[in-house]
Amino acid sequence: MTDKTSEGFIHREEVSAALAQESFQRKVVTTRQAKDILNDAIAFFQARGYRAGFTGRPNQVYVLGKREGPFPRVTAEILVQPGVGKRGTTLVTVSGFGPLLRQHLQDYVNHLRAQRRTPPTIPAPPNTLNED
Repeated sequence: MTDKTSEGFIHREEVSAALAQESFQRKVVTTRQAKDILNDAIAFFQARGYRAGFTGRPNQVYVLGKREGPFPRVTAEILVQPGVGKRGTTLVTVSGFGPLLRQHLQDYVNHLRAQRRTPPTIPAPPNTLNED
């Protein structure tokens, strides 16, 4: 029998422990449109070197990455549920795992929350005062 504990192999218990430690799940409530959130998520994670795109399910985005720590690949998903609670409210669920991806997921949640707090910019009306 071959010994699975030789160099290059990781015990299932070690991976399970790392998965429990490196997993991430957060929910964010926002007033943005679902389509805008999904497109923003794809651009956000592609800019950080991950593969991201739409899944076969509606209102869902996948994020895939290469090896991080003990994981041969890392994954995440972003699920958007429009019309939750008050009218115009959208619930965004962000979940995934990976040592580096975890931090990027937290950055994305902070990005969504910062947009929620920022009031929309309304251009100032042109100055109509005449000093003649």
